[in-house]
Amino acid sequence: MFLSTHEKQLDAKRRLLVPQDFRAAAMVPFDGMDGFDGLYAFALRSLGCVECGGPQFFSHYKKIVDAQPFGSAPRRILEARIFGDMAKLNFDSAGRMTLPDALCEQFGLKDAVLLVGLYDRFQIWSPEAYAAHLATQEAELSGVLTELGL
Repeated sequence: MFLSTHEKQLDAKRRLLVPQDFRAAAMVPFDGMDGFDGLYAFALRSLGCVECGGPQFFSHYKKIVDAQPFGSAPRRILEARIFGDMAKLNFDSAGRMTLPDALCEQFGLKDAVLLVGLYDRFQIWSPEAYAAHLATQEAELSGVLTELGL
């Protein structure tokens, strides 16, 4: 599982030390896919962050694409958007992964970043963008809790 929030530093080469428990969660095989020594990373433009995970994360997106008829317009759009924007990032011997330049530039990731665990995946945020995201979430939380009867 990917749990908790970790503040980490990107070095000059855009390398990020991934917490040991996150690395272990990424290695867990899922749905016939073996874990590999790394993560899948996806540009989540709608929120303004990078979303990452292991085989379970990849399988989730693959199922969304596979639910569409082969060659259909929705499938082509999803394939290009999901798989075209996804990167397979390996860990080095120190447990770091190197984020692509494009993702760092797109989401303003430099120096300090936040890794936010979301059970089966995690997100990488700039601290400023995450603070703004939390403020929006907080404003919506009471409505969600009321809707759920909590």
